[in-house]
Amino acid sequence: MLRLFVRTVVAASLLFATAANAAYPERAVTLVIPFAAGGITDVLARLTAERLQSALKQPFIVENRPGAGGVIAADYVAKAPADGYTLLFTPISQITMAPFTNKVSFDPIKDFKPILAVAASPFVITVGGTFPANSLSEFIDHVKKQPGKVTFASAGNGSLTHVSTVVFMKSAGLDMVHVPYRGVGPAFNDLLAGHVAMLSATPVELKPYLESNRVKALGVTSLQRSTQLPDVPAVSETVKNSPPIVTYNGLLAPGRTPQAIVDMLSKELIATAKTPEFRERLSRIGVESVDNTAAQFAKMIADDMEQWRGIVTELNLKPE
Repeated sequence: MLRLFVRTVVAASLLFATAANAAYPERAVTLVIPFAAGGITDVLARLTAERLQSALKQPFIVENRPGAGGVIAADYVAKAPADGYTLLFTPISQITMAPFTNKVSFDPIKDFKPILAVAASPFVITVGGTFPANSLSEFIDHVKKQPGKVTFASAGNGSLTHVSTVVFMKSAGLDMVHVPYRGVGPAFNDLLAGHVAMLSATPVELKPYLESNRVKALGVTSLQRSTQLPDVPAVSETVKNSPPIVTYNGLLAPGRTPQAIVDMLSKELIATAKTPEFRERLSRIGVESVDNTAAQFAKMIADDMEQWRGIVTELNLKPE
């Protein structure tokens, strides 16, 4: 009799759990991003939210939580209820690099459950249209003649736009002044206004302005030239020892989120990523789609963390 009762309770529990997962989502889901509106992460998060909302028939809302180089948003989601209703859409560097450049209270591996990488993009060494250099070599020569005077913007201390620029500066032997902002959008606006000299932007930010001569793209940080900007040389073509820097934007959940929810979201995004329409839309935005699974995304995050461990140690960057 006791065995029958236990089996009944277990069966009922499994049925309830399955029903609860099957019902997800029953209300609005929030995608938290670590930057102000206007940058590549914001654009991709809104596109991802749009696709998930269409597929799952519930609102998917983007919430901007900028500050501390992305740490504020990541910490918020890491501590959020693990019920699938608060997710993090971010460049993976915001969690993989954070322990080495900021004081954080989350573990990049244990406190997040990867869902899927959505898009990849290099950074582009970018200056304003009136800057007195038309190539990367001319830029390097100009900065070397004015050590400690030429400014560069970033999305905040410890952000990938910050550290990727520091990596480039070290490789090229440059001394520049850092001007941090609360996101790529505000930083790019000040680049256009001439308040700062250089920014490691992405093709997303650059595309609307390239033909207007308001910006100059001098070099991409990927190993090879980007398909988005085929006429812009890779930084490594000029600075031979410069390591490649590529950002992967993707969706993550709090670490204890039920696997059934993660699998559902991953399945919907994988199906979306395979459609020619979605890939074309990403290309028009200025990024490339990434073929992966949740497990492969988790490995990408672990590998990225090890890469940044080495780079930050070599650059002797200290937590903010």
